[in-house]
Amino acid sequence: MKKTALFGAIALVLSVAASAKEWKEIRVAIDATYKPFTYKTPEGTPTGFDVEIATALCAELKAKCVFVEQAWDGMIPGLNARKYDAIISSMSITEERKRAVDFTGKYYNTPSRIVVKLGGAIKNVPADLKGKRVGVLKGSTQEKYARGELETNGAVIIPYEAQDQVYLDIKSGRLDGTVADTVEVYEGFLKTPDGKGWGFVGPVLNDPKYFGEGVGVALRKSDRDLRDALNKGIGTIRGNGVWKKINDKYFNFEVWGK
Repeated sequence: MKKTALFGAIALVLSVAASAKEWKEIRVAIDATYKPFTYKTPEGTPTGFDVEIATALCAELKAKCVFVEQAWDGMIPGLNARKYDAIISSMSITEERKRAVDFTGKYYNTPSRIVVKLGGAIKNVPADLKGKRVGVLKGSTQEKYARGELETNGAVIIPYEAQDQVYLDIKSGRLDGTVADTVEVYEGFLKTPDGKGWGFVGPVLNDPKYFGEGVGVALRKSDRDLRDALNKGIGTIRGNGVWKKINDKYFNFEVWGK
C-alpha cells in the first residue's frame, strides 16, 4: 500500500511538471489603446508596460509570447472561449471577475481619478457632475465606479470600446470628463496638447469594492499550472530587478502600489 501511494504521488508530481512544461507558447490578450501600459509603436508593434511584463514572464517560463488584440469588453469571454491563454492588459483583480476567471497576484496597482476641464463649474464631485456627460472604458472598473457613484447622482455615463475614443470625444466637446487610471490618463491625455486645461478633481479612487486588489494576469480557472508558473515568474522578476527596469522605463515612480 505504501509503495502504491508513493508511486501514485510520484506520478502526480510528474504529471503536473509535464503539464507545466507544455506551455511553449502563450497567447496573450491585449487592448492596445491604453498608453503607456499597452499601445502600438508607429510601425504597429505592440509595446508598453503590460507588453514588456508579459514578455518578461514568458521568458521566465521559456515560452513564446503571441499577442492577440481584443476589445476590452470582450476580454473575459474571449479567454473562456480559448481565443488566447492569458490577459495581460491592466485587468484589475475584482470579486466579480474572479467568478468567471482566475488571477495571479498583482503585478502593479495604481488608483483612478475623475478628470474634468479646470476652472469651470465642476469643482465638487459627484454633485457638480449632475447632468454632465462622463466617458468611461466599457467593462472597466472605472465604469463600475461611475455607474455606482456618479450615475446615481445624476451624471450621464457614456461607455466606449477604447479609452482613446474617450479622449477624442473630450477634444470634440462631446464629453465633460472621464474616470480613468491616474497614470494612463496623465500619460495618454493630460500631458498631451489636447489635455491642456484639464485635470483631476475629487479624491483618489481606490475603493476595492469597485477597483479590486490591483492588476493581475487573468487566466481560465482550469489552467492552474499556468497561474502558478506565472505567479512564480512575477516573484522572480520582482526579485531580480527585471520588473524595476521595466517600471523605470515608463515611469519615474514605482507602480507596484499598496
